[in-house]
Amino acid sequence: MAGAVEARLAELGLTLPAVVPPLASYQPAVQSGVYVYTSGQLPMVDGKLAVTGKVGAEVTPDEAKELAKTCALNALAAVKSVAGDLDRIKRVVKVVGFVASASDFTGQPAVINGASELLGAALGDKGVHARSAVGVAVLPLDAPVEIEVQVELVEA
Repeated sequence: MAGAVEARLAELGLTLPAVVPPLASYQPAVQSGVYVYTSGQLPMVDGKLAVTGKVGAEVTPDEAKELAKTCALNALAAVKSVAGDLDRIKRVVKVVGFVASASDFTGQPAVINGASELLGAALGDKGVHARSAVGVAVLPLDAPVEIEVQVELVEA
């Protein structure tokens, strides 16, 4: 049975996906004490990147913002894989967003808003977090966006 967070996602028309399998030697998420740290999550849908390229060149900022939302949804799936239930999230502590950017693109914060807004919509006040939005030359598989999330859990 889905909890309140997954019910809220359903109200938003979203379904929590399966955890994206690692592309290399790492785990999608690990728990240390009451904290869960996700690995970088790409905008994978059904095992594939929907879009590749640089934001500000092949990918528009609006497309990239939607991709950041997909990354955040994948991050929630990774959190659930170790926490067992998204309702255990006490708060999202930090989001780090990477944007593969054309050399003149400076709108990284607006792109990463896609992830931040999804977390806020799904978790309410628990989704408010500290954040970094970083422009990079290239990301794995030529992904436009990558997101990592750190959450604090309510002790089981």
